[in-house]
Amino acid sequence: MNAAIDSVRVAGTPQGPVPVLVLSVDGESDVVPIFIGFEEATSIARGLEAEDIGRPLTHDLLLDVMEELGGRIDRVVISEIEETAEGGTYIADLHVETPRDSVVIDARPSDSLALAARTNAPIEVTESVFESGRDDSEKFAELEDIRDVPSEL
Repeated sequence: MNAAIDSVRVAGTPQGPVPVLVLSVDGESDVVPIFIGFEEATSIARGLEAEDIGRPLTHDLLLDVMEELGGRIDRVVISEIEETAEGGTYIADLHVETPRDSVVIDARPSDSLALAARTNAPIEVTESVFESGRDDSEKFAELEDIRDVPSEL
């Protein structure tokens, strides 16, 4: 299923504020929320804005190295949810074209999506991930955008 980064927001939880990346899926009113860390959320937001802060941060550096070696990101696939004691952990596959071959690299969804935000690479979610992770988009539309949250959180 084709998806896109809808937004990066901050949810209030009993443990405090937690960033949530919201993926919209073509043809669906529900979204797939993925709770991530603040550093990753900030990196994704910077990638969406194409914000150049001078020296490359980790995701920018990884992308620069990949491109210097002749590779490019073909697509990101959020492929499964592994159930853990803490809840579900999303698993992503980073599909990369290299001069020699196409490769699939296991990666955290937040890292994969930070790279996709910088390259406009297509994003996909499997049907099983969508069915397991789907939630009402209205719940997330009211949350504050990560870019509007004070940086000291």
